Amino acid sequence: MKRVQLLDKVFELSIPEADIINAIKKISDEIDRDLRDKDPLLICVLNGSFMFASDLMKEMSFNCEISFVKLSSYSGTQTTGSVKQLIGLNEDIKGRHVVLLEDIVDTGITIVNVVEQLKKLEPEDVRVATMLFKPEAYIKDMKIDYVGLEIPNDFIVGYGLDYNGYGRNLRNIYTVVE
Repeated sequence: MKRVQLLDKVFELSIPEADIINAIKKISDEIDRDLRDKDPLLICVLNGSFMFASDLMKEMSFNCEISFVKLSSYSGTQTTGSVKQLIGLNEDIKGRHVVLLEDIVDTGITIVNVVEQLKKLEPEDVRVATMLFKPEAYIKDMKIDYVGLEIPNDFIVGYGLDYNGYGRNLRNIYTVVE
């Protein structure tokens, strides 16, 4: 599909599934290089990262664990600028190598908040892997360790990302048409 309609918005194809899968393989190779012998714990930020986390786990060439946290910082097509933790982490991460999996990093508010929360639990280190990164929107100084694709500062849906709950099931990524 070249275009999709979700609620009151139209979206146009911007990143085909094949490009997404290639970006995930790149991230997997980088994590494999850096953490193969370190027994990492992957922490998936729900809801948007579930597809990314699933496909990334399938590409991992070594055993690792995964856990999930759920956060919210969006309302419609705009970030709210605040982060609420809805579901916490149940695993003990003290001394562990942690890789935080995020679907998209735009302003960086969410990811910095989560990393700060995790560091209080005394992991060996926390790294960030994101499927999508918006450098134009990023306002934080924290390094993003693994980036699948850099994209413009447009609102997108698909491959786990939604517009008011819709569009997560799309295999491709679509950009809103203004």
